Amino acid sequence: MTSITWSDGAPIYRQLKERVVAMMLDGILKPGDALPSVRQVAAEYQLNPITVSRAYQELADEALVEKRRGLGMYVTEEASKKLLASERERFLREEWPLVLERIQRLGLSTEDLITSRGGAK
Repeated sequence: MTSITWSDGAPIYRQLKERVVAMMLDGILKPGDALPSVRQVAAEYQLNPITVSRAYQELADEALVEKRRGLGMYVTEEASKKLLASERERFLREEWPLVLERIQRLGLSTEDLITSRGGAK
């Protein structure tokens, strides 16, 4: 895992879980990959092992990772599909309405949006 800055806005276990989810979505963690051990993550980020275990357990509860007795936690084969579907749904439900509202407020047309590539026309 890369360096992480913890914020006060959410519990650390949830922030850790979201970081692992982001790594799955970005393809850094692929189906079949092992997650770093609880002890390794706890030591590296100076976290309580219970905090790390809680994040990993939530991932397991959502079937994004699976426990392999004596081996650790592994990304499941269907993790990418599940995450993509849930992230798309969340975007459409939570983020898209705000984007759409801003587009309308700015009076942008479909053509403006299609022909604009980062400001270059």
